[in-house]
Amino acid sequence: MKSDTHNIYIVEDDEFYGSMLEHYLSLNPDYQVKRFSSAAGFLKSIHEKPDVVTLDYSLPDSTGDKLLQQITEVSPDTRVIMISGQNDIQVAVDLMKKGAFAYIVKNEETKDRLWMVLETLSSHFAMQQKIKSLQHEVAKKYNFKSIIGNSAAIRKVFDLIEKASNTNITVSITGETGTGKELAAKSIHFNSARKDKPFVAVNIAAIPRDLIESELFGHEKGSFTGAVARRIGKFEEAHKGTLFLDEIGELDFNLQAKLLRVLQEKELSRIGTNEVVAIDVRIIVATHKNLALEVKKGNFREDLYYRLLGLPVHLPPLRERDSDVLLIARHFIEAFCKENGLPDKQLSVEAKKLLLQHPYPGNIRQLKSMVELACVLSNSNEILPEHIEEIQMPDGVNVPDEGQLTLKQHNTRIIQQCLDANNFDVLKVARILDIGKSTIYRMINNGELILYKNTAKVN
Repeated sequence: MKSDTHNIYIVEDDEFYGSMLEHYLSLNPDYQVKRFSSAAGFLKSIHEKPDVVTLDYSLPDSTGDKLLQQITEVSPDTRVIMISGQNDIQVAVDLMKKGAFAYIVKNEETKDRLWMVLETLSSHFAMQQKIKSLQHEVAKKYNFKSIIGNSAAIRKVFDLIEKASNTNITVSITGETGTGKELAAKSIHFNSARKDKPFVAVNIAAIPRDLIESELFGHEKGSFTGAVARRIGKFEEAHKGTLFLDEIGELDFNLQAKLLRVLQEKELSRIGTNEVVAIDVRIIVATHKNLALEVKKGNFREDLYYRLLGLPVHLPPLRERDSDVLLIARHFIEAFCKENGLPDKQLSVEAKKLLLQHPYPGNIRQLKSMVELACVLSNSNEILPEHIEEIQMPDGVNVPDEGQLTLKQHNTRIIQQCLDANNFDVLKVARILDIGKSTIYRMINNGELILYKNTAKVN
């Protein structure tokens, strides 16, 4: 059957009237019409789950509202159009509340009104089909196998993502900036039973502290200065789906208690009201911080920590993923060339060696930037070492020799020197080094970097 063909079942005990409706609707070649003269006869075919049912309110062996309830229970996606001789507004309102799509009174305009309702439903079904198609494409895009790699470290991640996708367990994702924490979260959602429901992502670090409560839980009009209308929070947006809380370690300590209560009670109240809203949300959190250490420091609630821990998934940094670097680089090169109409390019042997030697403080995000730039710089179908540019430091700042430094110490010295050379402008340094600003702030808070402003140390 064509995707734009709709099954319409007519339940009408009046033989003449039912035949008239059947003939009229069958004039549309996209409608496959069946007629039933009783509720019992129709119920034998309800398992076929028609797209639309036109239902007479008064049947000899059932009532319209009772049959409507049975249809809703067995085939909730079926749209029911009630057709009745009663011109009673309250009856119509009650049936609409119980799930009827439309209520049409039997008169000389019934056929035309029914035709208009069915045209509206056709547009509705077409939109649903488009949404399903888009969801299918998104699901393919975020299949966990699309996380590229074959190293032992990433295969362990695949195994954990698959386990997480088969349950509703809370998932806590850790890893350095640029390792793909949101991609992992989407892979879990779009391979789970909730894949057809919303995936809502919130970056806690990117929202001002005085707005985060409203962002998460919503507010009522007039609840505070600037609240000019009701706002539905991210928890309600994610109802029946997944809420991804990125950089959860940045959540204000005072709000952690409210988040814990919402997670425990599975309900919330918007700011400015005592009305309780029930929620059904799967939680995935991510952080670059060591939350256990934050608990010891008194920065993160211990009870919330255990509530969010769930299934821990650690994403390894790119430098620990062996030859995955070349697989990922190959993927980015192919995608960039296709997107920009360039002929496909291959990495030379020396270019591959150079990529494998790089420490990638910016992880996958940095590798993507490097190979895309290399594609632009290369004038042939081959990428050479000179096309792969290292991180460009500001004038007067040199990358120190490795000597006996560890990789972490080496990266710290680079960041510190870049901060010194750029008047301690964290945002500028983050852009220059292609790393997350939250990484720099974390290192400052941990005492790994020293930040001065106007010659006074900033704590």
